[in-house]
Amino acid sequence: MNVLTRRLLEKASRAIRASEVFLRGERDPETSISRAYYAMFYVAEALLSERGLRFRKHGGVHAAFGEHFAKTKVLDSKYHRWLLEAFNKRVSADYGVEARLTAEDAKVVIQQAREFLKTAQDYLHHQL
Repeated sequence: MNVLTRRLLEKASRAIRASEVFLRGERDPETSISRAYYAMFYVAEALLSERGLRFRKHGGVHAAFGEHFAKTKVLDSKYHRWLLEAFNKRVSADYGVEARLTAEDAKVVIQQAREFLKTAQDYLHHQL
């Protein structure tokens, strides 16, 4: 596993922990969802990094992850769907003044981020 991949996976893990803190301690589901989305984003970046792929924009990461991992069935396509859904919630949370995101929404995105991270770690471990 390359150094960038390892750092991105560590960053994803920290983002999940921060997401949990914002939900529990701050009772802030919007910020929690934002951090959980970024955890998934870092996981997708890590997987792409192992293939020598880097992108500047979220859309590039989303599309490349779909192309290289979901469409090819390397990983279950649900991870791509979750990434896109979490992105939409993150945009609503960060920019929408009338966002109606709940603690339950945040719990779902956090759980998805955890599963995505674990799946990526398992995949990368078996690739080495």
